[in-house]
Amino acid sequence: SLGREDYQAVLDAKPRLALVNEMAYSTGLVDIYKQAGYQGIVMDRDNVRLALGIEDQGYESVPSLAQAMNGEALPVLWSDSILFQKLQRYAHADIGLNDYLGYFRKRASSAKRPLAVYCNDAEVFDYRPGRFREESLINSEGEWARMDKLLRILTTQERVEWLTPSEALAESVRVSPGAAQVLTSITQPIPVKKQAKYNVSRWAVTGRNDLWINTMCHRLHRALSGSADSNHWKRLCELWSSDLRTHIVEERWEEASEDLIAFCRELGVSYEFSAMEKKVEGRAAVDVKSLRGHSRRYENFEVIYDPEGILMTIRGSAVELVLNLRRGLTIYSLAFRSHDFVPIIGTIPHGYFDSIEYGADYYSGGVIVELPVEHRRITDLEHVVPEIRYGAGALVVSAVIDTTNGPIEKRYTIRDHDLSVELRIGFRGWSRPHGTVRAGTVTLLPEAFGSTRSLECVNGEDRFEHFMLDRECDHTSPSSSLVSSTTGLGATTGVINIGDESRRLEIKWDPAECAVFPMIIHRNIKPRPFTRLMFSLAELDDTSRPEGMLPDFWLKFSPVFQAGQQKARGLENTSARRATAGDNTATRASYSTGKTRS
Repeated sequence: SLGREDYQAVLDAKPRLALVNEMAYSTGLVDIYKQAGYQGIVMDRDNVRLALGIEDQGYESVPSLAQAMNGEALPVLWSDSILFQKLQRYAHADIGLNDYLGYFRKRASSAKRPLAVYCNDAEVFDYRPGRFREESLINSEGEWARMDKLLRILTTQERVEWLTPSEALAESVRVSPGAAQVLTSITQPIPVKKQAKYNVSRWAVTGRNDLWINTMCHRLHRALSGSADSNHWKRLCELWSSDLRTHIVEERWEEASEDLIAFCRELGVSYEFSAMEKKVEGRAAVDVKSLRGHSRRYENFEVIYDPEGILMTIRGSAVELVLNLRRGLTIYSLAFRSHDFVPIIGTIPHGYFDSIEYGADYYSGGVIVELPVEHRRITDLEHVVPEIRYGAGALVVSAVIDTTNGPIEKRYTIRDHDLSVELRIGFRGWSRPHGTVRAGTVTLLPEAFGSTRSLECVNGEDRFEHFMLDRECDHTSPSSSLVSSTTGLGATTGVINIGDESRRLEIKWDPAECAVFPMIIHRNIKPRPFTRLMFSLAELDDTSRPEGMLPDFWLKFSPVFQAGQQKARGLENTSARRATAGDNTATRASYSTGKTRS
């Protein structure tokens, strides 16, 4: 809306079409553009084809209308990554005229809709910013001159008719009418232009310090909630711009950082990451070493210690959490009364899957740091002796894991009254490394869910986008040796719901405390599908710089109540649960026999 006002002020006109910023698209954006008064959008088609699973059906298979969250739609004028890259390469004299014309003729011969010959940056012609040693030399012939020559050849020799974007959009809809479609899927929840190395992690957790600037922008956004000051909103839009999150010279980064800090001070907002409290109030800590094979009660909670010192079970009237003391307080299982105490997330043991490709333990609540340049991998999978405190109706279990890069503190807060478990992970004094940092991993336990699983999150608008987990995907898969991931979720409100029709889990965090980047893995393997959520604090690409500190962050796990369910269900008689659910350890052992929980 502010952009349209500026267009009116500067050009005395308001645009009807919007080019999706950085071609980073979500379904929720359609609603936003429509509300702002736009009548159509320009979007790159190639990764939308991947999202829809129609990459083998030809370029014309994409729909002409993009469906919005509210059921309405906007027409789409499709741009094309390969076409624009071909023209760039010709202008830079990286390919010759015959090469370009050969590809153009191939595409033109099958095109029903108008072709977007070029839809990308203009400053790449006759200019090099000097950021990279590998930048090609400016062609002596003149790159705009080569462009002029090419366009004249297309007009005269190839008999191309040129259309304005509005004319092209109208023609596209005319020749390819059809129903509006959602243009995203779990394989491409946020399609972006060009190849996979240019994915949305580029603006989320890479750059000089994307995590910090994104977190602060979320914090400023919250502070401005309800404000009608358009100058404040413009300043926030500038601070949230993509240019500050990719290749940016030192001077401009310093200037942007100073602007952000000044804005935070002006609004009374802290510009530093929050730190985990050093002390937890409540009853004195307990050393569990002397309690192996025994149990201890804290008000509504019973804590049961494995005789072998491996597992610790925390039972409340509505929550049951089992932690692995040999693996850094990772979650062995988590269950809620509203799910009949069937464990829904936790650890899938080594040997569960038939394929040796998945012959490993898959934990929940863990931390994995990979430093490729140093050839090192750091995890939290160490033996711990936790402390336990009780106070204000909550049981708190914490431990510190020492690593070569510094300590990792983990703290679980279990609250029976609101059916929740909170996991907080702290990186005391950790500098942001030149590598990947994925923490708080959530592994769905296969036997808790059917094969029809789905995920919901908000990607920019204010409604949940619904993604069926009906196709295999791995957002964490490197797209090249220099780019550590392929795509991910926006989850701009800090909420993800995941599960099936019977059981769903809500996972919450605060983007204004730590704007983590969620990614999902889903594989259809035997004996049951494998589904895992990862939360990234750092990824690698060509923009990454090791700068700033790693923040603490937290995840809160709660059951999602389906239609007809009442939260009061969590207050039922405890003995009924035990009779139905049985002992947790015996239940989890059923994974090795293939039995279901009875």
